[in-house]
Amino acid sequence: MPDTLPAGGRPTILVVEDEIPLLTLLRYNLEKQGFRVEEAADGQEALLRVAEAKPDLVLLDWMLPQLSGLEVCRQLRRRPATRDLPIIMVTARTEQQDTVRALDTGADDYISKPFAMDGLLARIRALLRRSGSLATRGTLVFRDLSMDQDAHRVARNGRALHLGPTEYRLLEFLMQHPGRVFSREQLLDAVWGRDIHVEPRTVDVHIRRLRKAINGEGELDVIRTVRSAGYALDVEEA
Repeated sequence: MPDTLPAGGRPTILVVEDEIPLLTLLRYNLEKQGFRVEEAADGQEALLRVAEAKPDLVLLDWMLPQLSGLEVCRQLRRRPATRDLPIIMVTARTEQQDTVRALDTGADDYISKPFAMDGLLARIRALLRRSGSLATRGTLVFRDLSMDQDAHRVARNGRALHLGPTEYRLLEFLMQHPGRVFSREQLLDAVWGRDIHVEPRTVDVHIRRLRKAINGEGELDVIRTVRSAGYALDVEEA
């Protein structure tokens, strides 16, 4: 993941959404990025959830049963404990006046449906960094390979590299531990997570994709395969 999780654990995001398919999609993508997700299906439940355990950020739908997202936002802003709680308003409304209304009510950001998940995740990270729930990280470097973790960009010899999400996380983990050999099982735990069942051979597939993406013509292979042991970010010196 492109940001550092705080020492206390994973940031918690309260998703307030009554559309079950969208709620399921949001939970899947947020948990995949390492966030803890809580849910509320209406405005009243959202206020109760926040009172019980304050999240790090609220993803708040505008149109909700019981109590609208705007009213939830107003009430949260009136309470001293949640005055500075990061809130992103999500809505199908697209008029400029609606954006102004949401922001005037106290929302920190506003995104219209349908939205790109990458764009939403970027907004979430930006707000969490601003609130201190995520720490920014600088640049990882190994030989001629560099990774800007805040911008989520990877380059080699100044050439931009395009990686899939899993390949990015795999490379990030290896760049954090250069020279160290990790077994397939260790990589699965670190990159995919302990609670997700993935075959160990899946690691081999993503290593091949990663090699193809980062090793250009005439460049050294920076991923070393260690027979019967695993993989390392390392170079076989001639």
